[in-house]
Amino acid sequence: MSADGTTGHVCFNSIFRHGLDEKRRVQIPAMWRTGEAGEELTLLVWPQSAHGPCLRALPPKKMAELMADIDALPKGDPKKQTLKRFIGGSSTQVVLDKGGRICLPEAMAAAAGIKDEVVLVGLLDRFEIWNPERFAAVQAADAALAPEAFKMMD
Repeated sequence: MSADGTTGHVCFNSIFRHGLDEKRRVQIPAMWRTGEAGEELTLLVWPQSAHGPCLRALPPKKMAELMADIDALPKGDPKKQTLKRFIGGSSTQVVLDKGGRICLPEAMAAAAGIKDEVVLVGLLDRFEIWNPERFAAVQAADAALAPEAFKMMD
């Protein structure tokens, strides 16, 4: 099954903590991979947390959906061009090597506060890569919001 949804579905769930090697490579969990060498993800700096940015990894289908969502915004809205510049300028394609690792670009890792260890967090249809301390703060904030959030599921 493919993470891009063309031949199947990969569910990005659970939380994993991994170290980075000297080349800033991080192991992607086997259950998050299709098993195909050369699998490509879009990696982007995601600035939405009050605790600092993280890196968000999108399979091809999710990146296509993000691009379609931006293209659907009104043509005259200046935020549309801002999003295109920000996302286009702060993203890159990364390829899983034969060992199931991706290399985090130096500037992106620095922007996300990532040094020698990361936390990989599944978001079901994509995943995030966090500095462990930032993720701990986000996890605490999420725990406070969870009771209200789960009411949306009733």
